[in-house]
Amino acid sequence: MNVGSAGPGALSGIRVIDLSRILAGPFCTMNLGDLGAEVIKVEQPGKGDDTRDWGPPFAGSESAYFLGVNRNKKGITLNLKDPRGQGILKSLLCSADVLVENFKSGTLEKWGFTREWREREAPQLIHCEITGYGPEGPRAGMPGYDFLMQAESGLMSITGAADGEPVKLGVAIVDVCTGMYSAMCILAALNYREKTGRGQKISASLHSTSLSMLVNVASNYLVSGRNPGRFGNGHPNIVPYRAFSCSDGSIALAVGNDSQFRRLAECLGRSDWSDDSRFKRNEDRVRNREAIDRRIGDIMKTRGTAHWIELLQRQEIPCSPINDVNSALNDPQSLASDMVVDIEHATAGRIKMLGIPFALSDTPASIERPPPALGADTEQVLSDLLKLDQATIEEYRRDGVL
Repeated sequence: MNVGSAGPGALSGIRVIDLSRILAGPFCTMNLGDLGAEVIKVEQPGKGDDTRDWGPPFAGSESAYFLGVNRNKKGITLNLKDPRGQGILKSLLCSADVLVENFKSGTLEKWGFTREWREREAPQLIHCEITGYGPEGPRAGMPGYDFLMQAESGLMSITGAADGEPVKLGVAIVDVCTGMYSAMCILAALNYREKTGRGQKISASLHSTSLSMLVNVASNYLVSGRNPGRFGNGHPNIVPYRAFSCSDGSIALAVGNDSQFRRLAECLGRSDWSDDSRFKRNEDRVRNREAIDRRIGDIMKTRGTAHWIELLQRQEIPCSPINDVNSALNDPQSLASDMVVDIEHATAGRIKMLGIPFALSDTPASIERPPPALGADTEQVLSDLLKLDQATIEEYRRDGVL
């Protein structure tokens, strides 16, 4: 991963028009921008993406939330309720490769951006629509919110202490995963277009994404017919696989097979567990989860986290400290992976942000642009791409089109 000029990325030459806001869409387009696409973020004049106001914290006048998902984008403002704004958008889409939006279903069609218009005027365009519930079903057209999707999909029902209340994850994980699915589908559609010359419509929804995130838990239910419960930090199919308290903190322990369990038993001074019919195999330990977890917990409490981490890692038993965010971001591994980078912002100054979590050997991903100030690139985009003259741009500004 690079900060600054790194040569053309894998998506160099691909132009993305980003009409999305909040998280799922912006996260999708940021990833495309990290891979080298030219991303033009279109926002409402005078207001912009709602997340610009989601703080504190702020860096200067920019919210940390907005900064976190909008790098590698040019920023323009456009009043899409004005026919002239719609005309500018049509011109942009005719020369674009990808459109990403998360408007309420039917909004673009109301403005004239129908399937027929796309096939006639922009047949190359890949249109990615991100909605709450998708185009079909009794809740089609309703807005979607990450928290509600975690509740509705069953994700919260399997998260939290067994004797506690359902809990959501600490980040908007459904939005994040929907953004990832959207980016994946866009790349697939670009590959198809390379063969056929034709764009297509992509529909991604928070609801379908949240259900897909149940993965093995959903499969457990579909096979067994038994509704899953909560295991706290435990795993429904693997034991021991959870957090354990030590004398001065906690560690995470992830014993994925019987060989690792035998080594764990030796480290804990209980080699006899490996021959105990209740604990010998993983399926035995799953059936006797409470008994083995209690025994391990009693021993773990006798020593500190550093002792157990050193001993267990030496025996190649998967374990980890349970870090706070500060510790995680400042961990030597995180720093060696360039997962925290410095970048210069026009109004916020020098800011830190997360790095890019993947690497390509021949077309490196890179951070070329900081998140844009509201409308920062409007004049440049309209004059360079659409060849609008200065007088027209100034007229549109006076009239509230920009």
